Parts: sequence; C-alpha cells; structure tokens
Amino acid sequence: MNFILMMAIIIILLLLINKANRNTHEVIINKININSPLQQPNQFVPTLNILQLSDLHLENISITPDQLYNKLKHEKLDLIALTGDFLDRKRSIPKLVPYLTVLNKLGAKHGIYAVLGNHDYILRDKNLNMLIETLEAHNCKVLNNQSETIIVQGNPVNIIGIDDFSTKRSDLSTSFANVNQGTNLVLTHDPNIVLHMKNYHFDYLLSGHFHGGQICYPKAYHLVKMGKLPRMNIIKGLHVMDGKPFYINEGLGQTSFNVRIGSRPEITLHTLEISPIEVPKANAI
Repeated sequence: MNFILMMAIIIILLLLINKANRNTHEVIINKININSPLQQPNQFVPTLNILQLSDLHLENISITPDQLYNKLKHEKLDLIALTGDFLDRKRSIPKLVPYLTVLNKLGAKHGIYAVLGNHDYILRDKNLNMLIETLEAHNCKVLNNQSETIIVQGNPVNIIGIDDFSTKRSDLSTSFANVNQGTNLVLTHDPNIVLHMKNYHFDYLLSGHFHGGQICYPKAYHLVKMGKLPRMNIIKGLHVMDGKPFYINEGLGQTSFNVRIGSRPEITLHTLEISPIEVPKANAI
C-alpha cells in the first residue's frame, strides 16, 4: 500500500512538473492603453506604440526568435523597450543575437532602448562590456542612468533609463539631469524604485523583475525578500503610485527552472498617449 501511494505521489508530481513546464510555452500578449491627463475633448492626441520585453533569461526561455517574430510581425511599433535581465552567463551572449536580429526586423520607428537588470550584473568587467557591446552592435541603445529625447509627431518624449535598483545602481538625479519638458517614459528593471520617485515626474514607467511570481502557491511568498512592492502584493500588471502609472511585466524567460505556476511568459504592447507639447520645427525629427 505504501508503495502504491508513493508511486501515485510521484506520478502526480511528474504531471505537475510537466504542466508547469508547458506553461512556459503559453506566452500571453497584453495590450495596455495609457491616456494623457492633458487630453482635451475632440483634440487629436499623438500616441507611442511600445513593445516591452523583459527578463528574457536566455538560459531558460521557451520561445524561439522565429516564434517571437511571428507573434509580432503584424504589429505597428514605434519603440521597443527591453527592461533588463537578458542573461547571467557569458556563454549565453551569442544566444541573444538572433533575438536582437528579430527585434530589428520588426522595424520600430524610434528604435530599441534597454536597461540592465540584476542578473546582467552577475557578469563582470569584460563579459558585462561584451553584453552591452552586443546590444549596441544591434542598434539597441543602453541607458544607464541616462535619458534621450525623441520627437513623436512634433512632441518631445524623454526616454529615461534608470539603472538597476536592486543592485544599488540607480541614480535618479543623474537619470533626470538632462530631461526637459515633454512626456517622460521611464525604463527600469526593478519596480521598487517607484517608491522613491515622489519628486521625480514620469508619465509612464515600464519594469519587470518579479516574473509575476513565476511560481505562485497560491501567492508568490518567495518574493517578500525582493522589496516592499511584493509585500504590498504588487508583482505584475498596471499600478499607480503617487498618481503616476507604472507597469510590471511578467518576463519572457524564467530563472532557476523552466517552470511557471500561476504565471505566464509575457509580451506587452503599450499605447501611450503623448502630452501635446510642440517643439520648434527645426528640432523635429
């Protein structure tokens, strides 16, 4: 009897593990609309269509570059945002290239922007530089506490890249140092930074880091050590802090094991309405 019970438990565990692995292949595409607070009735409001990918974790990813392309090839994209945790091993860097090739093939009008995450910083010195150089060689602008302004239908949009908060690399004052009037789009990896941004304006913030828990049983209790937001049960999706919206992507890959329970790999398509603040035509792109 004990043997039969043990075998039954083993079979159930194997079935659960198999299901948890299959979950990593069930990629969801979420579409989020963020309205401009300055919108006037009957006024035309320009928009920025953003593809966000986060936490590829190329050591444990279940979607191929071709599959990724086929899911997105019909989308009209203005900008691609990559919010960190690409990989944590030197040998995984070549595996990044086919994904970057696909992202370039999607032809986002304003290009590709990225920030690094805590796993990327497991790499050191020349290996970390190799990762950054690989991103930049494939037209991906890496923003480490930096900003860059693009012009969207005559209106400035400040893309602000805040370096990883969990590894104490964030520098808010430096990140915002050269930001002028316009719509502020923040890219960062660890969303806990929003708890420290009361005096820093953003219109929208994109992040990742928590994987939606990855394994929720029924809650992601293991995330409590990852900052205040998980203790507030804020681990995925759209939220508001101090009146400012921010989004936590569930990530495309996994850490440790290629399994998910109570979460799915995520691709996010954001439509951000741009505040109508025109710039002189001489500065328009």
